[in-house]
Formats: sequence, structure tokens, C-alpha cells
Amino acid sequence: MSRRTVTAVALALVSALLLAGCGQDEPRKGPVGPPSPRGESATPASGSPFWVDPESDAAKQVRRYEAQGRTEDARILRRIADRPVADWPAGDDPVPEITRAVRGAAAEDRTAVFVAYNIPHRDCGMYSAGGARDARAYRTWIDSFADAIGEASAIVVLEPDAVPHIVDGCTPSQYHDERYELLAGAIERLKRQPRTRVYLDAGNPAWIDDPGKLVEPLRRAGVTRADGFALNVSNFQRNETVRDFGASLSGLLGGTHFTVDTSRNGAGPLPGDRAEAWCNPPGRSLGVPPTDRTGDALVDAYLWIKRPGDSDGQCRGGPAAGTWWPDYALGLARRAKA
Repeated sequence: MSRRTVTAVALALVSALLLAGCGQDEPRKGPVGPPSPRGESATPASGSPFWVDPESDAAKQVRRYEAQGRTEDARILRRIADRPVADWPAGDDPVPEITRAVRGAAAEDRTAVFVAYNIPHRDCGMYSAGGARDARAYRTWIDSFADAIGEASAIVVLEPDAVPHIVDGCTPSQYHDERYELLAGAIERLKRQPRTRVYLDAGNPAWIDDPGKLVEPLRRAGVTRADGFALNVSNFQRNETVRDFGASLSGLLGGTHFTVDTSRNGAGPLPGDRAEAWCNPPGRSLGVPPTDRTGDALVDAYLWIKRPGDSDGQCRGGPAAGTWWPDYALGLARRAKA
């Protein structure tokens, strides 16, 4: 998946405090409802209301390390395995994967986080090429996706790259109208679920650096009927940079809220203007753990949307996009502030 990729002192302090808790606190037990009221003060990562998958690739890797006697590596990798990470249902039938997640989350009274990533002509035929074969197949897929969520508490980040690839010209113009229609329809369908919140992807500030270019495309794609937009998905831009960009875009959209992917931005982007800086860059680290208590009235949540340790593509020795890469995951976790 391609990624072309000073704020207020209070926000910087909030991020620093949250980062200090990375990898230390155990998930909070007991009832946790949907995301908390916006603008609350930041709390330790243990306050996250989002579901942690006990069968994630990271969790399985921890068990393998333990069986091999690699106890220190297992301890470090728990900085990923013990955190809530978004689920990306794959294939033509998303129902089994979503059903498993919502049942697990409901048992703990938590919120499941998903990414809907199946738009036709996805990723302009690059590392994450694929998607539904046509518009009809996509509508059927989204309908199944929404039905599987049912009345569960859920957040859905909708179609990473789909709008930015229209803006940057990567997606051919003959597909634009159909894509806008499909995105708007997906928002409308998902919002029929009573406890589902939807955030439409808007790229990152290193990719579309002028927020004004995103306003009309996001509107045409139905962002006004969503709960907001999502920024920094699968990218590495620092929270303060993303927040400034998001606040500007929000202002142009009448105060729309947004979420930030903090899964791998603890060390910021790869320095310098390097080719494919978005693709498995070395030296990166985990960012702020997932929480809905951001201390910012516009930022609804910090989320780990990109699954830390999943490859961005076959670059820098990585496997295919979306494939678990334990060595990269261990590096992200080892470099995280703890």
C-alpha cells in the first residue's frame, strides 16, 4: 500500500506522558463503553477501551519466543501483543473475522477496531493492489461487513488511500465518480449500525501537504455523514505534525473530528528525502498506545491502525504487504520508549 508521504505544548506533554507508559501497563479490566467524551485529559495506556486480540500475530510470536527460551524478546514484543490493534478483514467474506472480533470485544465490554480496505482498483496496482472486482461486489462486501458488526461497539477506518489517490492523480480519472459513490454508500451503510463510528481516510501531511486539496474530495466521498476522518494510516508522521494538519483540515470541514494512527510514529518519519520512505523504513518505533483520551478536543482517538510488524511491501527485504515480519516488529518494540 503506497504512502507518499509547533503544536501546543500541552499536546506535546500529553504525547510524552502516554509514550512513557508504552509496554508497561496491563489492559484495564472491567466494563468499558464506547469512546469517552472528547477532550478528556490523557491517561496511561491502560485506559484504552479497545479490544486486544489474544490470537494476533504478535501474541502468537510471543508464545513462540517463550517456547524457544527467548524470554527477553517475548517481554519486549508484548509491547505490541498486549495492545489493541485494528483488524483488517481480508478476502471476499469478511464475516468470520469480524464476528470473532466483535464477540471477543463484547465479552470484555470493549470496542473493536476495523479497517475496511477492499475498494476496487485499490492502491493503483502497487504493493497492496487488489480489492473488490467491481462496484457491485464492493457493495455486497460492505453490506456483509456492516451486518457482521451488528450492534457491537466498533470503529471502522474506511478505505486507506482511496481519497488521497484521487487527489494525487494515481487513481485514473475514469474511476473517480464510482469511487466517490462507493465511499459515500459505505459510510451510509456502516452508519446504520447503532454503535459503529466511521472515519474516512485522508492520508497524511507528507503525502497531500495542502489540506485544502482534500476538502471537496472528502465531501464528495461522504465525510459529513461519517464521524470524521483518519490521518497517518500506516505512516510515520509525528503527532504534532499530524495534529496541526488535521486541525487545519477540520477547520475547512466545519470542525470535523479525526483519529491518528500512532502505531509506528514514535521516532517520526525516516530522515531525508528518500525513495519509498514509507515502506519498511529502518529505525522506526512504536508510538503512543491506543487510547480515546487524547487531551485534544478534535482528536477522537490515537489508534494502532497499521499492525506493527506487518510488512509495507517487498522493499528493504520485507515480505509481501500485510505479511507478519517478526524481526521488524521486534525492532519497533525494542526502540519504543518504555
